[in-house]
Amino acid sequence: MITANARAVFGPTDSFQTIAIERRDLGPKDILIEIKYAGICHSDIHSARNEWGQARYPMVPGHEIAGIVTAVGSEVGNFAIGDRAGIGCLVDSCRECGHCHDDEEQYCKGAVYTYGGMGKDGKITQGGYSTHIVVTEDFALHIPESIGLDVAAPLLCAGITTYSPLRHWNVGPGKKVAVVGLGGLGHMAVKFAHAMGAEVTVLSHSMKKKDDGMLFGADHYYATSEAETFGNLAGTFDFILNTVSAKIDLDAYLSLLDVNGTMVNVGAPSDALSISVFSLIMQRKSFAGSLIGGIRETQEMLDFCAEHGIAPEIEIISADSIDEAFERVLRSDVRYRFVIDAGTISEA
Repeated sequence: MITANARAVFGPTDSFQTIAIERRDLGPKDILIEIKYAGICHSDIHSARNEWGQARYPMVPGHEIAGIVTAVGSEVGNFAIGDRAGIGCLVDSCRECGHCHDDEEQYCKGAVYTYGGMGKDGKITQGGYSTHIVVTEDFALHIPESIGLDVAAPLLCAGITTYSPLRHWNVGPGKKVAVVGLGGLGHMAVKFAHAMGAEVTVLSHSMKKKDDGMLFGADHYYATSEAETFGNLAGTFDFILNTVSAKIDLDAYLSLLDVNGTMVNVGAPSDALSISVFSLIMQRKSFAGSLIGGIRETQEMLDFCAEHGIAPEIEIISADSIDEAFERVLRSDVRYRFVIDAGTISEA
């Protein structure tokens, strides 16, 4: 077995501690990645605090992983020692179902999540708040040379989570798109939608991030705390991407869609959301959800970022600051994604 240092929680109210974890020995198709950076995702907070239920402890979160390949199995063909590699939310799947054959492993019933999942070896998976990880090469991504490893990490969740629905619903020239929330997910959605050629509007609670939103590519910016916003924008948008992990008035936002418009949720609040069917049926509107993307689409997203010069806005922290970073995320006190320097994980 391979020993790695990590930061873990042992219960929903615990602080992070330094521990040693075991990674499996390399199989023929496995690669060993020395982790350089790991992003902090809002879902890490939900999971660590068991807000979605079924948490398994001790838990090492982290599914935004960027690093360097330091060893390869005997049958590895797509990676070599020294390659820049990333790991997102998945580390395996059944490989046999229709979803897997369609390159949408995220919807496979046998999908194995990077942390908190059950691996095929019967052991609980542990994530990227660690120094090393072993994964099959089929679930690793090539990070283009033009993308720094620090900014690459958040692309493996925040990036693909917003890129995938924009691609699926054919966002592009001639489309009027609204992004709800300008946080870790929202700022990436604005950058992607702009690069795809859409007319982009940010819908944020206040105007305090307007300058940032316009810099990221937004054409318009409105505060949802202002009552006139919903009246003035009624029936405007072809597509709305809701990135916030909080309870919102879905009916109010659905009123902003034009006929045949679609609103997609990627934010995952712990509280249930309600909706009136009349918000949908009167103008043939749709309300949908989207998870992440498969491995093929995630690689496509990374290549798209390299081509268009897209990167998240990040703040690099040491591993000793994870607890503080969690609290700052909950206060929306980050612009726009925390990234852990994995070189600090071993420091007690």
